[in-house]
Amino acid sequence: MTSYLRSIRPVQLRLLAAISLHGKLRIAADSCNITVPAASRMLADIEAKLDTTLFERSPQGMIPTPAGNLLIHHAKKLVHDVDQMAQDFSAHLGGQAGSVHVGAVTGGALAAVIPAILALKQEAPMVDVTLDVSSSSRLMWGLDRGEYDFTLSRLNHETYAHDFEISPGRTESVLFMVRGDHPLARKIPISLADLLDFPWTMQDRGAPIRHALEIAFHDQGIALPVNLIKTASVVAIMALLRDSEVIAVVTREVSALLLAPPFSADLALLPVDLAIEIEPYHILRPRNRSMSVAAERLLDLIRAQLNR
Repeated sequence: MTSYLRSIRPVQLRLLAAISLHGKLRIAADSCNITVPAASRMLADIEAKLDTTLFERSPQGMIPTPAGNLLIHHAKKLVHDVDQMAQDFSAHLGGQAGSVHVGAVTGGALAAVIPAILALKQEAPMVDVTLDVSSSSRLMWGLDRGEYDFTLSRLNHETYAHDFEISPGRTESVLFMVRGDHPLARKIPISLADLLDFPWTMQDRGAPIRHALEIAFHDQGIALPVNLIKTASVVAIMALLRDSEVIAVVTREVSALLLAPPFSADLALLPVDLAIEIEPYHILRPRNRSMSVAAERLLDLIRAQLNR
């Protein structure tokens, strides 16, 4: 069995990973560019050689067994590395600089990733860079599936620390933003209780910034505002600030983007007499998964930004 696993072919590993991803043999076969009968024979041969069942067949699809999950866990990493090898070699022969796919929460993207990408592009304009800005849960899901080289995201109870290299990131602060002529724009000082009579916009329950705000209100013995619009979109927040007396809950990085040149929006930060911080985000990189030279360089530049 051990000798068989040591000689297992990449196409077999790719098929196992594809079945796990899609849950259907036909879709997995198509993604591997092989016929369904060939995929069926290949899977049957693997299971026969290992003398175990790797997938339970059901009307809902193919579900990995515990043995299947173990094999698939390693198959995904090996398939990723083979794909990365092919991509890097092709980029080398074509005179390109490689590629990198990174995910980040909004604060991490504004504070470190975007400045680092611009610096990388100055060094190597042909690097193919993709940046996804999303929630930590979505980023962790994508990182586990091999969508990202690394992410700047927060840890959660489902994060398996031993699967990742975790480096310090940064803690974000919660700020309150209004339009320039808001009734509270020139009031000093301001308490949380002073804000309750106005409409609000903030992220939905479960978001770290919302959680930090809920704790702050609870600690002050005040109920969270009920007149609110839930959104995480910076564009939607800007439109709401323009057209209403809404109080927007934002991070320091978002406020700096909107208030500083060249945008210099007619907005203001309320001097609330309470410091509110969000749990920190971290740099997460899968262990035992190789990255392109471009990804390694971008990671170095991001770390330099965070250490400033």
